[in-house]
Amino acid sequence: MPRIPIDWLASHVEVPADLSATQLAADLVKVGLEEEEIHAPEVSGPIVVGKVLTLVKEAQKNGKVINYCRVDVGEHNDAPGEGKEPVDFPSRGIICGAHNFVEGDYVVVSLPGAVLPGDFAIAARKTYGHISDGMICSARELGLGEDHDGIIVLAHNEAEARDAGIPAVGENVLPYLGLAGEVLEINVTPDRGYCFSMRGVAREYSHSTGAKFTDPGLAENLQSDLPAVNNNGFPVVVEDERPIHGKPGADRFVTTIVRGVDPQAQSPKWMQDRLTAAGMRPISLVVDATNYVMLDLGQPLHAYDLDKITAPLVVRRARAGEKLTTLDDVERTLDPEDLVIADSEGGHGGRVVGLAGAMGGAQTEIGDSTVDILIEAAHFDPVSVARMARRHRLPSEASKRFERGVDPTITHVAAHLVAEILADFGGGTIDTDNFEYADVPGIEPITFDVSEVERLTGLQVPTDKIIGILTDIGCRIEGDGTTLNVTPAPWRPDLVGPAHFVEEVARLVGYDEIKSILPMPTGGAGLTVDQRHHRDIVRALAEQGWTQVLSYPFISQAAFENQQIDAEDPRREVIKLANPLQEEAPYMRSSILDSLLDTAKLNVARSNPSVAIFESSIVTRPHELTPVANPGVGQRPSDEVLVAIENAMPHQPHHIAGVATPHATQARAGFSAVTWDWRDALQAINIMANTLGATVEFSNVVRAPFHPGRGAQAIVNGQVIGHAGELAPKVCKAFDLPPRSVAFEADADALITAVTGQTMTITSVSAFPAAKEDIALIVDNEIPAAKLQAAIATIAGDILEDIRLFDVYSGDQIPEGKKSLAFALRLRGRDHTLTAEETATVRNRIIKKTGKQFGAQLRA
Repeated sequence: MPRIPIDWLASHVEVPADLSATQLAADLVKVGLEEEEIHAPEVSGPIVVGKVLTLVKEAQKNGKVINYCRVDVGEHNDAPGEGKEPVDFPSRGIICGAHNFVEGDYVVVSLPGAVLPGDFAIAARKTYGHISDGMICSARELGLGEDHDGIIVLAHNEAEARDAGIPAVGENVLPYLGLAGEVLEINVTPDRGYCFSMRGVAREYSHSTGAKFTDPGLAENLQSDLPAVNNNGFPVVVEDERPIHGKPGADRFVTTIVRGVDPQAQSPKWMQDRLTAAGMRPISLVVDATNYVMLDLGQPLHAYDLDKITAPLVVRRARAGEKLTTLDDVERTLDPEDLVIADSEGGHGGRVVGLAGAMGGAQTEIGDSTVDILIEAAHFDPVSVARMARRHRLPSEASKRFERGVDPTITHVAAHLVAEILADFGGGTIDTDNFEYADVPGIEPITFDVSEVERLTGLQVPTDKIIGILTDIGCRIEGDGTTLNVTPAPWRPDLVGPAHFVEEVARLVGYDEIKSILPMPTGGAGLTVDQRHHRDIVRALAEQGWTQVLSYPFISQAAFENQQIDAEDPRREVIKLANPLQEEAPYMRSSILDSLLDTAKLNVARSNPSVAIFESSIVTRPHELTPVANPGVGQRPSDEVLVAIENAMPHQPHHIAGVATPHATQARAGFSAVTWDWRDALQAINIMANTLGATVEFSNVVRAPFHPGRGAQAIVNGQVIGHAGELAPKVCKAFDLPPRSVAFEADADALITAVTGQTMTITSVSAFPAAKEDIALIVDNEIPAAKLQAAIATIAGDILEDIRLFDVYSGDQIPEGKKSLAFALRLRGRDHTLTAEETATVRNRIIKKTGKQFGAQLRA
């Protein structure tokens, strides 16, 4: 985010002489620019101007020659005859290994107590046989650059020091070096891209404080006349045959030529200081000039070596197979959607020389011998730049500004300012011929009813004040009364509707002026029936000892293999994500167990001895879908496309599934361990159904991942709603679960559908005593116990209060192919005590009818 040096800000707006970074942050936050961080200087302590009085070169045993210097540091000097190594004149003794200075030079001295970048504390220390009571600093030691070959020589004599404005000997030199003071870094939201410039922040400071603001982007505020466009300079052609959302990649492109620039010329010190304070490293005059103007006005610029490019420049989309080595020395393979700048070497627009709005190419960059320079200032399509920057992972300073929206009216001003810097400080000559491609669409006015301010914010702002605020932010106002025609400023592409104007008024009047009024809530309908059912089921499972979890819905093919799911199983029909979070898990799960088993595995691996987890969520079933092509972005799809998209959405039923290890609880003193088996898995589905007032019928079925003989399907009102049972041994092994772990999964939507319309009958509690009957019936092995139990319940009728299977037996006294099922019945009358004859009648009726229906025989 941008850093705001106060002295730079002060060149555009009046600021108090004692303005601090903290106060600046408080002023800017009033208008929506939040403080990101206040950067304290990396250099602190006594760092002063010193004058070298004596310099003695001393050869050391290691072959190195060092300088023992006596340096005048003003009020910090040791008095004559005092100090760690007394001499007869006021000074300090300092050891220095550099050799690019002589007696009489003015240098930068860090005294004991100073702290340099890297938390390097300066202290007096003995070295090379002397006490070095300070340090003479190089540029790198102060964080001013990478030069470490010699120390900083501020001036060679008193006259040079006076002419350069160097502080007096012994005085603080940090302000002169551009290292003094704190710098505010602000957080800029995506809709406020104009605040990525001193111009934009100065404008906002003016809105906040009322300080006088001078717009540096206006031609009338330039120190010299802006040359008229004559289109005789370096030509540019825009040939965008594949524009994104109908907008060409560039609608303005200015070129200016500066000849005869001294390639060795350095940027002026004030510019280097400002760039450093803004967080940007000075590099060379040409690069610094383009960076400086970009930070100042918000207009990214680029400079080409004029001798390395061939006219005309062509703005176009990349061609298949094209490559470009950018300034960061990375070779990039271009995408046909990339917006590029090409010159005409090898034919019209034949060679790509830059990624438009992101980064230039290495072939045409400024070198150590460049004297003739072509300056580019353009306005590129934000969407094209944003997509290209993300595609190539190239978040440059230019792309950050273009993708948020740049003022298209300042290109000519920005190019001229760079040219003037090169002329003033590099000795160059600005060509009288220039070029500007301009096809910028006009900004349409927006109808704005001023009553919207009160309607949306509650603020009662006079119309003339609303007009004044909108005018201050750069809008052009036409009309009077309550309805205005407002044309937004060209640097505010975020203002596209009346609500945005209301936001600007509220922002500048002050959000703290908006009263906090609680809205009156409207009567809600509460939870839907389905929502209540889902909550009731989840609560019932939790009350039975299951722990609810949430797992990621993304899986790999290994999930199906580990569950032993056949290749033809419909559950293998899944959706593959185009951009998955993990390459090894690109599929959307088709059942909860696909991911829940891995969660159980993780718990077991973490030495959790008792695992009983369940999850309630959606799964994705893409069976028989009609895919639809991506309609693209930037415009609303047609109604037909929206219908096609809706039809292409996969079915996403709500499932509930659980996994449990055999040990539900661990043994404790006086209590044995509680174990769970396949019956507890079936009971979980039974609880789900009973919670909704339904009865489940279970029957054995072969279905992965369950054990073939210990897995069942659950049926409610004739509809299969889920499966439960013991996990197959191979599945337990694949997921590192204990043998005989259990699981269940039910389609909650199918369960709710099955009970929809079914009335839950609540019977009164009978005060009459219960009668008990036990019946053992011999039936064929193929007959499910649940089916026989349901038949007995129907036969017994309303007086049956409970039925429970308490024994299954086959063996001695039971014919081969048969089994004995013993049921305990509890009977209770509603209006009288049941007699022995009545219970006997029920018993005989059960024996008779089950004999006819199932061939059942009473076991003797």
